[in-house]
Amino acid sequence: MNLFIPLIILGVLLLITGILILLDQLLGSNKEKVLTINNDTKIKINQTDTLLNTLAKEEIFIPSACGGKATCGLCKCKVTSGAGDTLPTEEPFLSEAEKEAGVRLSCQVKVRDDMHIELPLDQLNAQEYKAEVTEIKDLTYDIVLLRVNLIEPDTMDFKPGQYAQIEVPGLEVIRAYSIASNPKHKDMLEFIIRYVPKGKATTYIHKAVMVGDTISLTGPYGDFYLQEDSDKEMICIAGGSGKAPIRSILSYLKDRGMPRKVTYFFGARSKKDLYYTEEFRELEKEFDNFKYVPALSDPDPDDNWDGETGLITEVVDRMTGDLSDKEAYLCGSPGMIDACNKVLEDHNLPDEQCFYDKFS
Repeated sequence: MNLFIPLIILGVLLLITGILILLDQLLGSNKEKVLTINNDTKIKINQTDTLLNTLAKEEIFIPSACGGKATCGLCKCKVTSGAGDTLPTEEPFLSEAEKEAGVRLSCQVKVRDDMHIELPLDQLNAQEYKAEVTEIKDLTYDIVLLRVNLIEPDTMDFKPGQYAQIEVPGLEVIRAYSIASNPKHKDMLEFIIRYVPKGKATTYIHKAVMVGDTISLTGPYGDFYLQEDSDKEMICIAGGSGKAPIRSILSYLKDRGMPRKVTYFFGARSKKDLYYTEEFRELEKEFDNFKYVPALSDPDPDDNWDGETGLITEVVDRMTGDLSDKEAYLCGSPGMIDACNKVLEDHNLPDEQCFYDKFS
């Protein structure tokens, strides 16, 4: 008698699967739908898939670090009609304000009917690239520089501060990394990547990828970038691999003769965590209006450190005055960014003049 129980269960599961497939078809999986983007671009669709995958098939690439598994929350977009109710899998990633505005996770929303969405222009400009790894260089004991040459397409136009997403082959893992190189080098990209223990992407980059390998990436992305129409004095704050977008911004300003005054605060634990120090010291010598302030929170006795010490927030607090007419560019962990925002607020920096990129 017990031998028939698995067969019965299997039969029930097959029946349920058949019913779900039939319902999916009845709900419109085979009918033609129209996806409207920003009230102008219209795409005809005959299959039902997630919004994330549907857009990717049309070579419109929305950021998604988890590959569509609803674990990263990066693939948000505004859906103005045709999406249905918010799903339980989306709830942890959406604020009440976002839900009221129609923001959804594109990896969870299926295109079953005509749909209208709104996308930022930077996402419409993102492309998929093939690139060759040309250099992997140790910057510290846990941070490397990854340099790639673009193959197809062979150039990328990006703003200093933006990021790209690198795909880990065979694992369906995608991770976002800020571009560290000068935007004038359109055929080459550099990334500063810190090793995360058990992190699939950083393990691949630090221990598996080799010079000559071909990798896939998409980009550029991000609304964190240099505000070129401003002439305000800049306060830059970063820690760890957060140096990447600031390096891109500073290289861009260097090419233009450093037209704005910039003070760059970089926080590290000890001297072994510092890198590119000489590069920024040379920039100081070249431009009187640029100042580099590395600070160590816990220097080793052997470091013989005579520079600034303490948490980077403490250093910024004691070395800055009124910031009401300045701009701030922050890159680092969410905790560091939140702490820096509090200090900058105490120094009268307006919210609209603070730009940041939280590394998670």
